[in-house]
Amino acid sequence: MKRAAGFTLLEVLAALVLLALLLVGVYSGIRTATHSVRSGTAAIERIDQVRSAQQFLRRELAQSLTQPISHTDHGEPIYFEGSAHEMRYVAPLPGYLGKLGPQLQRLQLVDDGHGGLRLELSLALLPPDGQPPQPLGEPQVLLDHIKAGSFTYRGVDRQGAALPWSPAWADGRLLPQLVRVELQVLGTVDWPQLDVPLRVNPAQAGLPQLGPRGGSLR
Repeated sequence: MKRAAGFTLLEVLAALVLLALLLVGVYSGIRTATHSVRSGTAAIERIDQVRSAQQFLRRELAQSLTQPISHTDHGEPIYFEGSAHEMRYVAPLPGYLGKLGPQLQRLQLVDDGHGGLRLELSLALLPPDGQPPQPLGEPQVLLDHIKAGSFTYRGVDRQGAALPWSPAWADGRLLPQLVRVELQVLGTVDWPQLDVPLRVNPAQAGLPQLGPRGGSLR
């Protein structure tokens, strides 16, 4: 009798090993491609987040208004408050958000609970009758995963003398002429140094205007 043709057990095992190696190679390739796509997407999203935060800060700070946010002990209006990790000012928001009128904006660098910082924006309405500001919702995160950061300010005093860069704005009766936002963000995306010129306020009319490097513009 003729023996039936077929594969031996050794041949079957060898085929299974080759198939397993092929599947491992295909899985590794798919996993690598997926990781690359996710990394690229995350990098693009991070770049967009940094760019959006910079555009917002540049636009809102440049539109700061001379609208009082509080008063001194002598009743003089305070238009701007600034420290190394916080600043408060009034500015109009764009689009549909701006329909509520100029709003008190509070920018803060706060602890994120993981050894880093995040940049938060809080908004509040300023009632026309002088009542305390009314908060609008929860703080919004403009940028997270920040390793270190600070705000510094430069301008002139009421006598027209140029003031050096400082981590605190001493005279809230005047607006600083320049605000610098320096951040060290985690990851491969850098935060370019941001120097924002503010509007000239009436109390500083006729005073010299400073450029980003400290020189007078006129």
